Amino acid sequence: MKKQNKSKSSPFGMLWGWGKPYHGKFILSVILAVMGVACQMIPYFCVVNMIARMFAGENSFSAYLPACIAALGGYCGKVLFANLSTVISHSAAYYTLRDLREQVVAKMARVPMGTILDTPSGQYKSIIVDRIEGMEVPFAHLLPEMTSNLLVPLFIIAYLFVLDWRMALLSLATLFIGLVIMAFGMRNYAEEGAGALAASKKMTDAVIEYIGGIEVVKAFSQSAGSYQKYAKAVEGNAGYYIKWMADSEKTMCSYNAIIPSVLLCVLPGGMALWLSGSLDTISLMAAVIFSLGFIGPIMEAFSFAGSLAMIGKNTEEIDSLLNAEELHHASEPVKLNSLDIALKDVAFSYDKKQEVLHKITLSIVPGTMTAFIGPSGSGKSTIAKLIAGYWDVTGGSITLGGHNLTEIPLWQLAAQISYVSQDNYLFNRTIRENIRMGKPDASDEEVEQVAVRSGCDSFIRGLDKGYETVVGSGGSQLSGGERQRISIARAMLKNAPIVILDEATAFIDPENEAVVQKAISALTVGKTLVVIAHRLSTITGADNIVVVDNGNIEAQGCHEKLLADCPLYRDMWQAHIGARDEG
Repeated sequence: MKKQNKSKSSPFGMLWGWGKPYHGKFILSVILAVMGVACQMIPYFCVVNMIARMFAGENSFSAYLPACIAALGGYCGKVLFANLSTVISHSAAYYTLRDLREQVVAKMARVPMGTILDTPSGQYKSIIVDRIEGMEVPFAHLLPEMTSNLLVPLFIIAYLFVLDWRMALLSLATLFIGLVIMAFGMRNYAEEGAGALAASKKMTDAVIEYIGGIEVVKAFSQSAGSYQKYAKAVEGNAGYYIKWMADSEKTMCSYNAIIPSVLLCVLPGGMALWLSGSLDTISLMAAVIFSLGFIGPIMEAFSFAGSLAMIGKNTEEIDSLLNAEELHHASEPVKLNSLDIALKDVAFSYDKKQEVLHKITLSIVPGTMTAFIGPSGSGKSTIAKLIAGYWDVTGGSITLGGHNLTEIPLWQLAAQISYVSQDNYLFNRTIRENIRMGKPDASDEEVEQVAVRSGCDSFIRGLDKGYETVVGSGGSQLSGGERQRISIARAMLKNAPIVILDEATAFIDPENEAVVQKAISALTVGKTLVVIAHRLSTITGADNIVVVDNGNIEAQGCHEKLLADCPLYRDMWQAHIGARDEG
């Protein structure tokens, strides 16, 4: 496996990197947002101008008209530029989120299967849906709006200092006090935000687990409330947010009350300076008006404080998946002159600590049937999945056509293998679309022909909508045997030269097993067949039967040879025959 050796970027560096294809749009949105806030300030300048004219004794309406028109133009400009900025930033943001989700999904196809299986599905849902969706505010609002809402007030504050430094300081007094309160009240906001995410993740995992096990819950008359893990996770999530919001509300109410109260300092202070004769009337009025003008944008900028605190945790979770270890495979295709499979001294560990396969050496000849049998947990399915490239070996090597699997790109390796297990997943699409996944460019006629060969055409045509029947999530609208036959049809349509059957009939009822076995026979004609056996009677004709026990190959050979030479195989065979006779 290879580690993604990228230097650790800051959260904002990650955000900017993810949005790289749309930097032009983001920069344009910031420029437009700045122009919008600048236009928002024009009416304040117009009011100051009009007040100055009033004190100068100007009585002609025409003298005030240009200022009125400029104020109207400023308002219109603010609306126009702000909306244009929002449209452009949202467009760039949603394209970025789309690309980010596609990157995450593509990444999942390159990480070891163990990484996927060991991670709760709720965590992936949380990252792909919730965490990435949480990036919409930073991309669409934080970049343009916060930038503009901070930049323009800086210019106004600079103007106030030029006008009168004393009035400038007075106008900043409540802002300073509010910032101190905010800094003190939100000193633990990042940690509390991380705790909130953890509580939400725990609840999501528990909900998904509860829904997945709802059949067991109902079977044993358990209510949602009595399912303690689910109930505690939901209550814990709600309790955490209630306490967090209650604590945060004190700070929020305080600074929301203090920061806008700029006139509490500006009016008495300004009047004192004016009465002392050290500040003229126009400067006083200008300072009062502009002190009111810059507080609004700053309050808008502060509204993103919560999003800022959560960015670090969100980007960390997304980045941890994007930079997870990948399967180590070449990118350029190789020429496969043959399809012989060879395992040499293969060792494997799921967690890099406890080894589950030890020095496995085996050859699989093209066009033959190799069956793996052994007690539950012996490692037979692990061997099959290593051959399919689901993991990289920890030690030794596996070759296909003389090439180490790591030399073969994942897409090329996948094209050589059809993997049919006992729980093949069907997507919530039509039967036709599920079968066509084996060959995306297959015609309707090809799909129906392969359905006939797999023994599922008759039951499909018996459905109300035939091939256009939507199978439900995971194929829930179909029986186990029907789902398995559609999975076999999908594998037949793919027509890969190597077929791996991982206990494909383990949970099929006897009535359907004969149909499925017939479908499997049609699927594997002329192929290299690797079988993880559930019923020993189905593999007695295999060219090579490999007995696996405790991660080692105990013995291998034909059925008759193993009956004579391998006690474990003989015991398993006797147990199988006895169970069949009792049935």
